[in-house]
Amino acid sequence: MAAAKVGRNDPCFCGSGRKYKQCCARNEEQMSRVSLLAIVGVTVAMVAVLVYSFTSERGSGTRQVWDPVHGHYHSVP
Repeated sequence: MAAAKVGRNDPCFCGSGRKYKQCCARNEEQMSRVSLLAIVGVTVAMVAVLVYSFTSERGSGTRQVWDPVHGHYHSVP
């Protein structure tokens, strides 16, 4: 048997005696806000790392050149 859906104005199913919208519904909303904030934070951090990696490499004045004799890259001005 499927559980009945709790309405916003129904008593909360956790037993607090408060309405659902004033009890567990708020907790569910806050978790989604925290998740959204975490996703935005991670995205901003990734963009910052990408921007830093592209701008710092150009400003250093060196470039990487493959050396077939040694089999790896060398930094050259």
